[in-house]
Amino acid sequence: MTTAVAKNTAALIARAREPDFEAWRRNIVRLRGCTNPIHLVGAATVYDTTTGAALLSYGSDVYGGRLLVACGNRRATVCPACSGLYRADTYQLVRAGLVGGKNVTEAVSGHPRVFATLTAPSFGPVHTRRERDGRVRACRPRRVGECCLHGRPAGCRERHPSDDPRLGEPLCPRCYDYAGAVLWHAFAGRLWHRFGLELRREVARQVGLSRTEFGEVARLSYAKVAEYQRRGLVHFHGVVRLDGPDGPDSSPPDWATVALLMDAVRAVAGRVRLTAPGANVVGPRELRFGTQVDVRPIPSYGRNAGERPASAAAVAGYIAKYATKGAESAGAVDGRIYHARDMVMLPVRAHVLRMIGTCWWLGGLPEFEPLGLRRWAHMLGYGGHFSTKSRRYSTTLTALREARAEHRAEQQRASLGLTDAPTVTVGQWRYAGRGYSPEAALLAASVREGGGGRHGT
Repeated sequence: MTTAVAKNTAALIARAREPDFEAWRRNIVRLRGCTNPIHLVGAATVYDTTTGAALLSYGSDVYGGRLLVACGNRRATVCPACSGLYRADTYQLVRAGLVGGKNVTEAVSGHPRVFATLTAPSFGPVHTRRERDGRVRACRPRRVGECCLHGRPAGCRERHPSDDPRLGEPLCPRCYDYAGAVLWHAFAGRLWHRFGLELRREVARQVGLSRTEFGEVARLSYAKVAEYQRRGLVHFHGVVRLDGPDGPDSSPPDWATVALLMDAVRAVAGRVRLTAPGANVVGPRELRFGTQVDVRPIPSYGRNAGERPASAAAVAGYIAKYATKGAESAGAVDGRIYHARDMVMLPVRAHVLRMIGTCWWLGGLPEFEPLGLRRWAHMLGYGGHFSTKSRRYSTTLTALREARAEHRAEQQRASLGLTDAPTVTVGQWRYAGRGYSPEAALLAASVREGGGGRHGT
């Protein structure tokens, strides 16, 4: 046992002897291992809504001096406990849009829907791990002696293991288009938005309808997540579904099929284009999705799902998994970078550091100032949302959180014997800090290790 752990353990034992220990302990344990809770100070009163009588009053002193509230951070590297809850909610949200539930009719499982993956384009060859039929193949086979303009080998014949640190690194950093990669990231969210608009137009065009006529008989809904690749660029994975005009509660038209939706996704993904600013600085850049577009049907009851189907549970789990990840999965850092000097000590590989440096360089030029590249340098230029959905896809995260809060409130009322009276809680709380004392952090860690921070789906 280290000196620090022994000291914290002694402090926890000393705390256990204090009269308010049980309230203090409950305040921490109920957070299920949150790593950075918010401290609130104040009081609340429970009123009978029929008579207006005050039934119960309590303050933060009940919780050992301060009421602790979970931080709610979605990122697994920041708070495993809260990200687990976010992942579970995202799973339920995506799944409800595929099989029903959470106030979504089960009939939605019969609507045409596909699982689409849109990739980033290539900005230069990188080391990669390729497999075929279970065998690892050469990274990038080229003729022996073939070199790039800078005299470096144009290919790589190695068969990289999965933990090779060179994976994702450019074969030649001087050939790699870092400015193009950063600008693509800055506009990736807008590319997805344009993709959604054009997809509606494409489906309408294929069935001979105007955009107005299409809106009267059908609606496109989606839920998507961004996933960082090893090369530092995001993929978009999304569920795209065709409904009737009122969303999941209305049946789609007879012409709405999975095959139609798959063809439309492929056509639009290859057609969407945006023009980047700053052509006078870094040259003209036409931003688009990569040529690798994967579209798979999600089986629906009573319909021919086609080849290579992806199950509803697998799709929901996949999207929920990446909803709690960030650029750190590509080797970047968790926190924002505030000064150029901070980049000197960043624990990142060379390729990621070059992308961060390019964000900082471009972000300081007037042509690129509106993009906020320095603000998003730790995200390698990507400032978009990681998980989003269209308005009528299914339930919302807010609705799921409100239902959970109401369930906990009912449990509290039951424990206080207030189940027979309709009640409302009125409180006034103010921010008083965040984090744990050393002994509280030790207790929270034990809760996490004991499984208190896990949330099933």
